[in-house]
Amino acid sequence: MLNFIEVFDVMDVEPATGSSVWSGLTGTRAALERDGHMIDPKAMAYCPIEWLDERGYLDAERACRHPRPTSF
Repeated sequence: MLNFIEVFDVMDVEPATGSSVWSGLTGTRAALERDGHMIDPKAMAYCPIEWLDERGYLDAERACRHPRPTSF
């Protein structure tokens, strides 16, 4: 059974337009707060804890190695 944890996308601001752009990082609340990123509750999702690296960020290679429990 997989344990799920809430994760948040790290968003950057596009200087020319002021719009939010995904930075390519997704991590836990603790990891984002530790590293000085702001948390946007609208960018929250859940993922299996097995998909996170030791820093608390989503690791795409780990996610590919672990089966997905369901399709969303």
